[in-house]
Amino acid sequence: MKARLLLTTALFLFVQIPTMQGQVTVDVVKITCQQIVMGELPWTQRDVVLWLSGYYHGKRNSTIVEPETITKDEEKVTQYCYQHRDTTFMDAVKIVLGLDK
Repeated sequence: MKARLLLTTALFLFVQIPTMQGQVTVDVVKITCQQIVMGELPWTQRDVVLWLSGYYHGKRNSTIVEPETITKDEEKVTQYCYQHRDTTFMDAVKIVLGLDK
C-alpha cells in the first residue's frame, strides 16, 4: 500500500512540473529582407519594425513615437525589401528611412 501511495505521489509531482521552454535570442543585424518578406521569422514584420523604431529613437534620445509614421515606414521598407531580398533588414531600414547619418 505504501509503495502504491509513494508511486502515485511521485507521478503527481512530475505531472505538475511545467515544461521548460528554451529562450530564443536573435541577432537583429542578421535578419534579411528575404526572411521578413517570406514570413520566415517566428514573429511578425511589425514586431521587428517596432523594435527597430525603438532602437533608433533610443539612439537619438527621443521618446516620441508616431504610430502613423511607423505604418508608412513599414510599407516603404517592405517595398524596398521585395526588390532587395539579400539586404539585411537593418540596412534596408537605414537606407529607406535615412537613419544613422
